Amino acid sequence: MNYIFAFLILSSVIIGAYTGRLQEVVNSIFTSSALAVQVAIGLIGIMGFWLGVVKIAEKSGLIFLFSKLISPFLRLIFNELPKNSSAFSNIALNISANALGLTNAATPFGINAMKDLKKESKENNDTATNSMCMFLAMNTAGFQLVPAAVLGILVVSGAKNPTEIIIPTFIVTLSAFIFAIFTSKIFAKFWKERAK
Repeated sequence: MNYIFAFLILSSVIIGAYTGRLQEVVNSIFTSSALAVQVAIGLIGIMGFWLGVVKIAEKSGLIFLFSKLISPFLRLIFNELPKNSSAFSNIALNISANALGLTNAATPFGINAMKDLKKESKENNDTATNSMCMFLAMNTAGFQLVPAAVLGILVVSGAKNPTEIIIPTFIVTLSAFIFAIFTSKIFAKFWKERAK
């Protein structure tokens, strides 16, 4: 990634010098840097607010209630796991935090879920199980009810109607989430048949 950024900056400076617009390139660097700091500071406040909301939801039991509501759905998807697996609670908490747009808060739950899924693995090697692949695909799809981070960026950037992205984001992330589940199930069957 560092090489890509270095290439972009270097090529911008070279092309700016070649075309006689080097001053515009330099001005753009400073303007963009100031905007990046402004957006980052704005996001700190918004993420602090949402993390506070999640903490309240966690203390009041709302996140655990939501995780209990989606547990039957998770048991259908992760049917290879035993019904009393500790992975279910971490998976449910991870999906709940992601659904609220709190990907940073979801990360510890996701790491713990992967550790639990590894413990459930019958093979003690570095091969990912079907459940691990399914969980990774679901996380990559990133289902969100409230895209908090994106809303924060839009608000700080001065968007006129930042909330208009909520419904399209919901539709797109839900579609990607469902597609990830079906694709994982199809590939799991394909590789199982191939292994025979």
